Amino acid sequence: MKALVITNGVLEDMALWQEEIGQAELVVAADGGARHARSLGLRPHAVVGDGDSLDAETARWLEEHGVPRVQYPAAKDETDLELALLYAARAGAGEILVLGAQGGRPDQMLANLLLLAHPALAGCRVRLLGKNYQALVLRGGEEVTLTGQVGDTLSLLPLSEARGIEATGLRWTLRGATLHLGPARGVSNELTSPQARIALAEGLLLIVHLRQGQEARP
Repeated sequence: MKALVITNGVLEDMALWQEEIGQAELVVAADGGARHARSLGLRPHAVVGDGDSLDAETARWLEEHGVPRVQYPAAKDETDLELALLYAARAGAGEILVLGAQGGRPDQMLANLLLLAHPALAGCRVRLLGKNYQALVLRGGEEVTLTGQVGDTLSLLPLSEARGIEATGLRWTLRGATLHLGPARGVSNELTSPQARIALAEGLLLIVHLRQGQEARP
């Protein structure tokens, strides 16, 4: 099942991803992300969070449409996005698209990216989507094929020591490479074909795919 999780950050133009967004069978709003869901013409199946970023108008709209709210206290260990992702995973999502995770404080943006590596999400392919980019994490033993355009930027950022990296369809091909946490060696590779394949033997690898234009499809 494909799920869509919408959080309360900056919601950019999602035209590039509109087709995939429309395929979501489950829509979960992380607290104030319900406002973004409404602006996209989507009715969430659930709103998860502490309610601190949920405005009164959106709260009334949710109540009028019978949208259930999974309420948490403001003093908690998890962020609203984290709780929404875990809700989607427990509901059986095998793929989760995240919208609205950009903007705001740099620590929150970094935390949102690191959530892609959450141990409880190991069974899901979680992708954070922006106007012209996507970010996802590979775990050891996984591989992914990304579709784009020749000249697209692709960065491979290790979140641990990432070993046995195979990367093809790129300007700088990797064969059994190791990337270490800290050095920026994996930044700004380029697609040399419409598809790039990345595989990882061990560790955690953050992949950021920056698309050149919005006319292409994922």
